[in-house]
Amino acid sequence: MTLSEQLHTDGFVVVRGIIAPGELGAMRATFERLVERQRVIWRQEAGPDDPAEGTWATGAQPRLVSFDGLVDDTDSARAVELILGRPMQISQQIMQAPAVAPTQFMMMCNPQRDHGPAAWHRDIHPIDQAPVIGLQQDLLANGPGYLQWNLPLYDDRVLWVVPGSHARPNTARETALLAENPRRPLPDALQVELNAGDAVVYTNLILHWGSSYSPTLRRTVHFGFRSLGGQQFPYVLGQHRRGDPSPFLCAESQEMWQQHRSLYLQECDQIEVALRAAIEADAKGFSDAVEVLHPGQGRRIVTVILLSKLSHKMHFDGHPERPGYGGDFTQDAELRPRFTAQDLEILWSRFAWLDDQLKTPGGEEFVPGYQSGPMSYRFEAMPDGLGVEAVTDRWG
Repeated sequence: MTLSEQLHTDGFVVVRGIIAPGELGAMRATFERLVERQRVIWRQEAGPDDPAEGTWATGAQPRLVSFDGLVDDTDSARAVELILGRPMQISQQIMQAPAVAPTQFMMMCNPQRDHGPAAWHRDIHPIDQAPVIGLQQDLLANGPGYLQWNLPLYDDRVLWVVPGSHARPNTARETALLAENPRRPLPDALQVELNAGDAVVYTNLILHWGSSYSPTLRRTVHFGFRSLGGQQFPYVLGQHRRGDPSPFLCAESQEMWQQHRSLYLQECDQIEVALRAAIEADAKGFSDAVEVLHPGQGRRIVTVILLSKLSHKMHFDGHPERPGYGGDFTQDAELRPRFTAQDLEILWSRFAWLDDQLKTPGGEEFVPGYQSGPMSYRFEAMPDGLGVEAVTDRWG
């Protein structure tokens, strides 16, 4: 079974020996320097009532977020080059896309005291993505457009997954158990056992669990890749960049870094083509532009939903039901200056009907196992009969 087939079937793949045993010591030293730099920032950010170490002392899972911004020499740049190496090659192999790019550069560290287990969840919030069944059908029809990685520098047994749950909504039993207590093992769950240097690649549509946030030493590199030009338009499509490590990268990695930026801007241009067609109520132009963004024939409506969410963020910036609305987008910052306020108002009017269809008839719902609380949007089921033409027909 190929890695792509295994991901399609199970929702995750374990890859052994991403970092060779002889390279672990040097890589640990590189990342520890980045941890120390982040700790300096947390000390500076600590408030008068906080411990001196700030987040490092209080967090259940202190994270380096976008550690590319901490890179300032060729040694620390090795942390970025690690991700641009085999992980990128494997991600492209699984996604079978012309190109892939990292979305963010993180590291998960152990807390200073025991915080116990987290809650089971899928990394999905339908208020600014889509109902999970739509996302799952898109993955099954067109392959993944986004993959998430855990790559530990020390042995790690924290992550559990429910194999196959990436391809279906919760079972009735899972929903009942999660409602009762979301912080204990689920039936058929599997503990992912990683030795230092191993990695797990998974779609974050899968039910997964951080089983123990204890003081046991943990340095697990956590990052994702999104496709560029693949069969689907990824639901995690941003490219979060905290800084520019490229001056410190080797020549090959510098070229990759610039290529990713170029492809990202090309995609922004194509999104603009689609949104301007929507403003002009040009149904054919819009459908043609969506086809470029989502070449796979099945489930293009998911791309239209994502464009509607992006349009909401560009027009309103936030959403009263979810702080940090649209956190998986970065295109809004690039695209918003290209449109007038009147453009954005008209644009949202093109998607307002679709937004209403994505809301639950009961006014509010909640399904355990997602990264949000109760909201007015459908968590799992797609509206019946919803397609691209159903949206563009409303423009007439």
